[in-house]
Amino acid sequence: MFKQKLQRIYSDAETVNLLDIKLQELVDNYKGSVPVLSSKPWTQQDALLITYGDSIVEEGQMPLETFDLFADKELSDIISFIHILPFFPWSTDDGFAVKDFRKIDSSLGDWENIAKLSDNFRLVFDAVINHVSESSVYMEGYRNGDSKYKDFFIALDPDTDTSSVLRTRNLPLLHDYETSDGTKWMWTTFSRDQLDLNFKNPNVLLEIIDVLLGYLQKGASMIRLDAIPYLWKELGTSCAHLPQTHEIIKLIADIYQEVSPGALLLTETNVPHQENISYFGDKGDEAQMIYNFSLAPLIVYSLLKGDGSVLSNWASQVKCVSETATYLNITATHDGIGMRPTEGILSEEKRQMMIDVAKCRGGDITGKRNSDGSISVYELNINYFDMLNDPNGDEPIDLQIQKFMLSQTIPMSFIGIPGIYIHSLLGSRNYYQGVEETGRARSINREQLNSDELEKNLSDSEDLRSKVFNEYKRRLKIRSEEVCFHPDANQEILLLDKRVFALKRIAGERELIALHSLVNEQVTIELSVEGVNLLSGDVVSGSVNLDAYDVCWVVE
Repeated sequence: MFKQKLQRIYSDAETVNLLDIKLQELVDNYKGSVPVLSSKPWTQQDALLITYGDSIVEEGQMPLETFDLFADKELSDIISFIHILPFFPWSTDDGFAVKDFRKIDSSLGDWENIAKLSDNFRLVFDAVINHVSESSVYMEGYRNGDSKYKDFFIALDPDTDTSSVLRTRNLPLLHDYETSDGTKWMWTTFSRDQLDLNFKNPNVLLEIIDVLLGYLQKGASMIRLDAIPYLWKELGTSCAHLPQTHEIIKLIADIYQEVSPGALLLTETNVPHQENISYFGDKGDEAQMIYNFSLAPLIVYSLLKGDGSVLSNWASQVKCVSETATYLNITATHDGIGMRPTEGILSEEKRQMMIDVAKCRGGDITGKRNSDGSISVYELNINYFDMLNDPNGDEPIDLQIQKFMLSQTIPMSFIGIPGIYIHSLLGSRNYYQGVEETGRARSINREQLNSDELEKNLSDSEDLRSKVFNEYKRRLKIRSEEVCFHPDANQEILLLDKRVFALKRIAGERELIALHSLVNEQVTIELSVEGVNLLSGDVVSGSVNLDAYDVCWVVE
């Protein structure tokens, strides 16, 4: 039943026939052993939290157990999905160089911890399937000449012309490794310790499908396909977004539909908007959810300029996709603020302004190597709160919080599901110590929090963490009760005042107008409706006075 898609991936008929049989065997083996998931993919009550397995720690306790206790106490009424960043044994890149897809890093916990979390939350597992660690079981087998792992990786002559390949890192594409068959130069899109798997080998595809089905068996409700644009390689092309990559994702979606119809796919494609939305396929027959990557940098730009014109212009192109496809609206992540999604939206001068601000406020950038050898910005590495609020500035802290919460509320208002990084939820700031310890710019937003200290912070009503966290919870709870915020509700961008990002959400006969002030001044907006501001309870009649960085959700 998978033959049609397989024929668009592999040209050899015998390979296609054999793969079709083996994939059906895998499906039959997993059917019945995978938990039954909800057939309704999402509602306005959904919000997704992104966290490392050890973002919160307690001495003498496994981090996954610590997090489970925190989640059960603090998150059960506001968060439905929890994305735990790679929790497998790893060697580098904070988990994204996986040594064994089927095990849990023993320093974090075990599968019982995952099972317990899955009782109360819909879990998102990372599928880091583009590449594996140099210390992985696959590379060890390849090095030793094990026939099982023959052609699991891509070996090339070191003089091969790879200049057309799109790079997201300023590192060599090929690295040398000693094997039982001599020195091999292997394809490494991201780093020396992240060797790309060779999906032209059908055995690689079979192995990965087995891994992904195993994740459903272990309690995953959604799979995040990490670095998925680079899965298939063809020399002479950019090796990004190739047709075979899209077909493999569609194949995974078909297999999931057969085994567990409620399972979802989320693609991580930190690329310009039109390339990004291509991963929906035909209204969600590929990924059911994609990161709305353009939103994060455009919110920053709008707040820095006090002008929502660019954000509004871009947002006017974002429409409801289907009942089975939607956006994950994020600001901060474990990485940085992606800048590739601003290509074609912001000029180089405007992008440079954002780079300058990030560096001035304690951050840095990650660059990417272009085919002509030049380097351009890939992402801003800085905590989102500090990107918006100068750590060395003199603005009152309550005003800084108001500005930050404005930035976090736009993704709540926007069509789709809000995706919240744990350090945004908990009001974290630049983690300079982490950068000093690791030498990596991305560590600035990967602080490890002590559970006892966090509890004290959250119980202190004057503490920054407490103020951010409690306001976040308040707004998420209000949002969860409003049908106009259903991910399938339509959206219309309103051009009322360039200082205000305004939109309308429409669910049947019910309408909601969301106003987001981007400036540190009062703005009056004339509205032809009478209603109530859900966030304040105030009656709205004809006009709304927005204070500095204010948000207003008006329903009639």
